[in-house]
Order: sequence, then structure tokens, then C-alpha cells
Amino acid sequence: MPYHKRIDIAREAKSGAKKIGTTGRGIGPAYEDKIGRRGIRLMDLLDKQVFTRKLKECLEEKNFILEKMLGEKPFSFEEIFDEYIAFADTLRTYVADTTLVLHQDLRAGKKLLFEGAQGTLLDVDHGTYPYVTSSSTCAGGACTGTGASPRDISEIIGISKAYVTRVGSGPFPTELEDADGEKLRQTGGEFGATTGRPRRCGWFDALVIKYAVRVNGLTGIALTKLDVLSDFETIKICTGYSYNGKFLSELPANLDIFEKCQPVYEEMPGWQADITAARSFDDLPEKARTYVKRLEELAGCPIVLVSVGPRRDQTIMLKNPFEA
Repeated sequence: MPYHKRIDIAREAKSGAKKIGTTGRGIGPAYEDKIGRRGIRLMDLLDKQVFTRKLKECLEEKNFILEKMLGEKPFSFEEIFDEYIAFADTLRTYVADTTLVLHQDLRAGKKLLFEGAQGTLLDVDHGTYPYVTSSSTCAGGACTGTGASPRDISEIIGISKAYVTRVGSGPFPTELEDADGEKLRQTGGEFGATTGRPRRCGWFDALVIKYAVRVNGLTGIALTKLDVLSDFETIKICTGYSYNGKFLSELPANLDIFEKCQPVYEEMPGWQADITAARSFDDLPEKARTYVKRLEELAGCPIVLVSVGPRRDQTIMLKNPFEA
């Protein structure tokens, strides 16, 4: 809703150096309403009386927050109601009990593909809280978000770049704030899809991928953007952290510790060759194949595909996880 966006932007502006780095689209405030059991759902929008009541109740609270706490202009009931009630007729034909639709499709033998957004460390429960998004980005969110049963999930594929990126604030032990980091950013086109902000870039972090394998129950990894590393003479892989003189082999749960961790690197020789024309794993240079195999070993999970470019024909399938 419009007030969600205005609150989101105003809070970030007021937070200064402590800002989370949200997209400003109001997602966090919308989830607050959901958890607070005062959110407006699509079915409410289709009932004029219910929508009127809920919008008035929400605006009483939101306008107080906007005016008294954030120093922002309040909303009038009419400016939101008139715009949003007009959406109802357009959206009405698209509304259904989606849990029932999915259940019927599964029982009919159809295959479903759920696509998650954002990374494991942005999960509101299992991520680097409070530097997270407001939803469940891990694999379990596919069930809570759709109503499909966990028993209906047969394969869980994690998507990982051949290096690491992050948008927004939060701990990032392998972040490169030098020429190598800028090279990754420019070659990989690492700019936020929503905001256009430059992504933070760094070397591959084996502790993060191990954690992602564990909390998502990954059955395979899709390794993308291997070609972005092609011009590096030496490539580093983080295989552990150093904290107060101690070696850590697992991701620390304590954010204060995580923020103070230093990466422990393993160095590998780069292949320094254009791999964008490779169409099979054997087409890759030996050093590129060695790098992929080492990542697979560190992750403890099979890599099922490798991409060497953005086109579909630049995806090398090592194993099709969806074949019967």
C-alpha cells in the first residue's frame, strides 16, 4: 500500500548509518501488518465494505506514525480508496484458492517449479538479522508461501554465483573493495535489479554455501557466472574465518562475531581464457573444471549445472535433477 512505501523510505532516511538498505518498496512495513494481523488481503479488496473498514483502521495508525514519528505527510482515506477499489474489478477474475489449484495439479501428475527470490542470508529467520529481508527466502518458504506440502518437494536446487555478491548492509567477510571487486562488478553487471545500486562483490565463500546447503536441504547447486572469473590470474576461495585468533569452519550465528571475522583463503590458478563458447563440461579449461570441482567438494553438494554466459545455450547441464 502507498503508506507502506512512504514509511519504508522515511525510516531508512532517518536511520542514517544504521540503515538496512531496503529497496524502499514498503515490503518490511507490509509484513509488519501481516504478522500484526491487520494486513489487507486480496480477498478484502474484493469486498467493498471490508476494504473500507480495514483501510480506515490502518490509516488511523499509519498516519500517526507518518506525522508524529517520521515527520511525513499523512494520507487521506479517499486518495487511496478511490484508486485501489478500482483495481478490484480488474483483479477479480484472477483470484482463486491457490492451495487448492496446486493440490489438484499435483494430484493430476503435473510438475511444479517454485522459484525463490533473494539469498539464504537474507532470510528473516536464518539470515544475518537485522540485515535481512522481511520474508522466508529459504526453501521452506515455498511451502509456507504457497500451501504446498513439504512432501511434495522432491528437489531443491540452490543458485550460486561463482563468486559472492550482496546488496545492502550486513557482514560480508570476502568483500573486495579494490580493483578486483570493481572488476567483478563491471564484468558481471552487478547492479541491483530493483534499485540499480552497485552490488558488493567478493570471492566465493565456502562457509556461506555450506550453510545454505544445510538450512535449505539442497540436492544440487546451479553455479552461475563462471565466465566472469575468466580474466583473473589468481582466484581465491574462502575456506574458513579467523576470529580473535581462532579458526572457524562454520558460519557464526552471532552477528557481532560474524562482522569481525576475517576470511581465510585458498588460492587457485585462473584459466585466463574465454569460456563463453563452452557447451559441455569437458569444453572448459582444466583449471576451470578444477575450480568447479573444488567448490563442489567444499559445498558438500553436487553442482548440477554451470553457466558460462547469460544465454540459454550457455548453460552446461551436468545432471538434470528433474528427470524421472
